[in-house]
Amino acid sequence: MHQFSHAWFDFAGKRDAFANYFSNSITATRAHKAFCLGLKRGYTDDYWGVSASDWEHGYAAWGGPPLMGPVDGSVVPCAAAGSLPFLPHDCVRVLRALRDNFGKDAWGRYGFCDAFHPDLHWYDPDVLGIDLGIGVLMAENLRSAFVWDTFMQNPEPVAAMKACGFHSARQTTNPSEPKPTAIPSSDQPVAPSTNRPPHIVSPKLVDQP
Repeated sequence: MHQFSHAWFDFAGKRDAFANYFSNSITATRAHKAFCLGLKRGYTDDYWGVSASDWEHGYAAWGGPPLMGPVDGSVVPCAAAGSLPFLPHDCVRVLRALRDNFGKDAWGRYGFCDAFHPDLHWYDPDVLGIDLGIGVLMAENLRSAFVWDTFMQNPEPVAAMKACGFHSARQTTNPSEPKPTAIPSSDQPVAPSTNRPPHIVSPKLVDQP
């Protein structure tokens, strides 16, 4: 709920009668990280994030709180990758750490495997497009806002949001979100769209091999 609609619709600086959904998703990402760390099951600032995925025994709709699934210490990289625009510094940190620490087993031709649990020496052999896809879309939205800007050029999403009562809410954008530390890049950074919240920058997310 906090990722897939945001991959396409540009909710930044907008709200309806109920919420600022971009700010709400920032809060949700922080809460999810805190939830993982609070489980005391091996999660750290460099290793966190679960979402419905494969696990050692098949498929799990990891859940909670309250716990509604065997959250056993596995990590699902798309949980952080799909949240990149919401909490860039924390999400880039964990993705880089996962690749640096477990890349030999967890990083392949298409990027991260779907899920893994290094203490159990389990790495998912399957490639799931829906999970890899949300990471690609959100990485590009963080980098350049290309998907947002392109999708919102269509009249249908604009008309739909207007019909649902969305209006500008720039003054309500979460002011407490820290601006992430710049991530060095040898490439010329692509400036994000001017209607992005100020914390969204253009880091080079993963060094080229």
